Amino acid sequence: MTTTHPHRAGTRSAPTGPADSALDTQISAELNRVVARQRHRAASYSSAGAQLWDHIARSLDGGKRTRPKLVDLGYRAFGGTDRQRSVSLGCAFELLHTALLIHDDVIDRDFIRRGQPTLSAHYRDQAAARGLPDRQAQHVGGSAAIIAGDLLLTAAIRQTTHATAGLPAAAAVEEAFELGIAQAGAGELEDLLYSMHMIPADTVQVLRMEELKTAGYSFQLPLQCGALLAGASQQEAAGLGEIGCRFGVAYQVIDDILGCFGDPRATGKSVESDLREGKSTVLTALASEDAGFGRALAEYRQGTSGIEEVRQALRASGAEQVARRLAADLCSGALASTHFAALPETIQDELRAYPSLILERSL
Repeated sequence: MTTTHPHRAGTRSAPTGPADSALDTQISAELNRVVARQRHRAASYSSAGAQLWDHIARSLDGGKRTRPKLVDLGYRAFGGTDRQRSVSLGCAFELLHTALLIHDDVIDRDFIRRGQPTLSAHYRDQAAARGLPDRQAQHVGGSAAIIAGDLLLTAAIRQTTHATAGLPAAAAVEEAFELGIAQAGAGELEDLLYSMHMIPADTVQVLRMEELKTAGYSFQLPLQCGALLAGASQQEAAGLGEIGCRFGVAYQVIDDILGCFGDPRATGKSVESDLREGKSTVLTALASEDAGFGRALAEYRQGTSGIEEVRQALRASGAEQVARRLAADLCSGALASTHFAALPETIQDELRAYPSLILERSL
């Protein structure tokens, strides 16, 4: 999907679809198998490497497994019946997601996720406990997190190859998966570069960045790859992916709102992080033409006012209400598309559950 207009546009845990305890069990079992294999291999040459996989395992806990469930949904939409294949591919996306979250925490200098210390925070605190100065301890934590993310990326790519072995669609699925990694990297870089600007990026730029950084690998490509795995044509799979892309951008719009106005006890993250780091979000883009917000943001970045003044000005601008309407329009557009109408009724029913899960979430 290419975003051309703010009202036409298409890492907290994402919403989950309809409950399926058997699928949840299979996903957890597969992730445990992958981690156990990696830990066992690492233990043969490095105790530190094995311990790192223990921390990675904790980083994999607690998510809602949205990406594996979307892979499975896309797979069933086109007649797939080998659930172990879809679970295996879905877990590749979950490994990728965790890798990107770990790296994102380093980039954003966040040390709490899901209400718990991040992997980088653990290694930072361990270094500090051994007497290292704060700057060196921070470096240790960030370095360990980069290494962990790299290991997870490698495991995710290997998992994709394992899931598609022997299938005619193997090359198409692997190419789409690699595209998700590349797009997420580009989106993360754009996010970082926008934070260097004194004036937030505009709404179209932010939506495109969020499409690359989050919507692609979290919603669009899991559905698309699941469809390809089942034997769907490139056109059919892309159509299903388009629905996912709109959901994904809507999800990130709500995430931006929660990033400023959510309850930290529910989200597990600070409500000051995005503003503190100078993030360009949908909220700051929509509010950028409001004189009161612009003045408060400039004063904060000059060090003459506090973060709470910026949050108050952002709230007063009305950007939250506009952003929520935008997210609702995106979800409505996904369900009104010709791609949606072409899907089996049972799959349509499952997809209809996503707008409320996205729009009414509090974490």
